[in-house]
Amino acid sequence: MAIHFIGRETFHTKWDNSLPPAIEIDSGDVVVCETEEVTGGQITPESSAADLANVDFDRIYPLAGPISVRGAEPGDVLSVEILALRPLDWGWTGVLPTLGLLPDDFPGPNLHIWDLTNLNYADFKSGIRIPLDPFCGTMGVAPAEPGQHFVLPPGKFGGNMDIRHLNAGNTLLLPVQVPGALFSAGDCHAAQGDGEVCVTGIECPMRFELRFTVLKGRSIPEPQFICRGPLNSKWEGKGYYCTASVGPDLFVGAQNAIRYMIDHLVHEYDLTPVEAYMLSSVAVDLKISEIVDAPNWIVSAYLPFGIFQ
Repeated sequence: MAIHFIGRETFHTKWDNSLPPAIEIDSGDVVVCETEEVTGGQITPESSAADLANVDFDRIYPLAGPISVRGAEPGDVLSVEILALRPLDWGWTGVLPTLGLLPDDFPGPNLHIWDLTNLNYADFKSGIRIPLDPFCGTMGVAPAEPGQHFVLPPGKFGGNMDIRHLNAGNTLLLPVQVPGALFSAGDCHAAQGDGEVCVTGIECPMRFELRFTVLKGRSIPEPQFICRGPLNSKWEGKGYYCTASVGPDLFVGAQNAIRYMIDHLVHEYDLTPVEAYMLSSVAVDLKISEIVDAPNWIVSAYLPFGIFQ
């Protein structure tokens, strides 16, 4: 087993299976990567909300890679073991114009800068503390389709999935699309709720360590992953406040469940509506509670009491 390193200076910002690999490794090797936050340095600890309105979207999603794994062929599975993740000092959560679950309610821009020098938690406001649970928001292999593809939508190859349980100790399985797999990762988050409703978690620079193994003799149609242990260990046992929405459209249900949660946070915790929106993005989990009683389905939003001191 060999250990390799990819620094912040080696990155790309589009999916493209014609890109030359940054490194080539053997199955079983480990790669340590360090990446910038999602805007590639356009947002800094000194930024204001106005800077979000001027973000150049051609520079976002700086991904470490591509990593070519010898022997990986289309039809194989690439196993990516997530060994370690370490946020680097600071992060941000923001509301960007036209994006997020509620763009008409919150046209933005709004920005919150986080101090991440304590690796266990980050304070949102006095009395509200978010446990850090870092992960890479984007992990994927190069898609089979030729040409450049924007990182923002995920696909069958993985990509910008923002699955917050892809953290240390867990394993991502990806269907190899092209020879060598050409894996890349970045868009790192120090914490996020299921749904990432304002379109950002705690975005941050990060150092992370991954082990790659090519699995022959099996194939999968889309990404799968293995979670080892409890899903919410940092606040399980302390309870939740939940809001629910009933109706025939899951997207509208998600919007309404978050609107009800924002109203609860404003009235119970003296937050402004946009503060409640951003807090929901980093700490509230959206769940499909029921989808079998046509014509109405239920979407619920879970607020952990454990974030309140």
